[in-house]
Amino acid sequence: MNQEKRGTFSGKIGYVLSAAGASVGLGNIWRFPYLCAKYGGGIFLLVYIILALTFGYTMIMAETAIGRMSKKSPVGAFKTLGAESKAMKIGGWINAVIPMIIVPYYSVIGGWVCKYLFAYLTTDADTVAGDTFFTDFISNGVSAEFWFIVFMILVLAVIFMGVENGIERVSKMIMPILVVLAVVICVYSVTRPNALSGVKYLFIPNFKHFSIMTVVTAMGQMFYSLSIAMGILITFGSYLKKEVSIEDSTKQVEVFDTAIAVLASLMIIPAVFAFNNGDESVLNAGPSLMFITMPKIFASMGFGNIIGILFFALVLFAAVTSAIALTESAVSTFTDEFKWSRKVGTFVIMVIMIVLGSLSSLGNGPLAGIKIFGMQFLDLFDFVSNSIMMPIAALATCILVTRYIGIDKMDDEITQDGHNFRRNGIFSVMIKYLCPVFVIIILVSAVLNVLGIIQM
Repeated sequence: MNQEKRGTFSGKIGYVLSAAGASVGLGNIWRFPYLCAKYGGGIFLLVYIILALTFGYTMIMAETAIGRMSKKSPVGAFKTLGAESKAMKIGGWINAVIPMIIVPYYSVIGGWVCKYLFAYLTTDADTVAGDTFFTDFISNGVSAEFWFIVFMILVLAVIFMGVENGIERVSKMIMPILVVLAVVICVYSVTRPNALSGVKYLFIPNFKHFSIMTVVTAMGQMFYSLSIAMGILITFGSYLKKEVSIEDSTKQVEVFDTAIAVLASLMIIPAVFAFNNGDESVLNAGPSLMFITMPKIFASMGFGNIIGILFFALVLFAAVTSAIALTESAVSTFTDEFKWSRKVGTFVIMVIMIVLGSLSSLGNGPLAGIKIFGMQFLDLFDFVSNSIMMPIAALATCILVTRYIGIDKMDDEITQDGHNFRRNGIFSVMIKYLCPVFVIIILVSAVLNVLGIIQM
């Protein structure tokens, strides 16, 4: 099949909202708040912001520039710009495969969000807050599979429509609504009795809570929050027009993403403090925070059903935009490397999503007895993609920029048409020296954590 004309974003706003949509997902809405609480509140937030302005900035700039320079998805970009180096070809494929592993199990969790939104629309808040509501749902293979398929169809419908008509249009519509919903829930949350202690915990750094794990965990969260090393930013960069400033766009994505992470923390942390009389240990609940703890909090509030609907609508919007970005990266790889049409590429990723997603969906039900390295399928896919492959992909990006492309060529790409590159000094130092060290630390820490040598 002949390759179709490459899609593009209509302009800067389309790219920024789409890239922000890719970044703002479940990692911001539930993962950031519980890690922020676990690792010291204000001090974690301070460390994260510093890293976002240095490490995060550098990786977003590098991946976006690589995409626009090559006009290709990750495999083609690494192959072309890496001078046909075998190591760089492998690096490109690692970047390309990551979304194909993540989006199936991500869609399973997206299905859980759909189920909760539906439940708040059709039942009362007390029912959703029941002690066994979540476990009964995910252990029911038919129900969990059904809602996974619902979420998957939502995502694939947008992908099928293309870059400008699908991804950009949906992002322009959803992202402003997401911000409004987040602000409404924040205002409600922080005005609850005893919520002020949660606000103080979030914004006032306490250096007694600082440890090396604060930094390591904040670096790991950066991958989730900013969509680094997932092939997404390279793919979106390949759709970016030359007249759009990469640095200005990156700055806006950084601000948008960090603002949503802070808003999510303001939604959750003060509410949990208010509900538990200042007991921050409840915030360490991890994934169950969203699906068990928050519904109990909503049930205890006035207008619990309304707040539940607003909250899970917000989470659904965030999950959909991220899943769209992950899926688009995979489809772009298929169309670039195998010359398939968008329809064929979308169909293939659908098959991958059904196979891997069903394993993840049924892993808490009919397939619960099957474990690999002590992990169910969803946890296994999450560990392999996020803890192993993403740090390797980020390291490959650093090597591609420093050894094969060169800082000068990156500078030329970013500053063309008179655009600014104000933080080029930070970029150069980070990409050459600090980013490779950071990603190796993340990789080693993740492996040691799984082996039980350290606790994260």
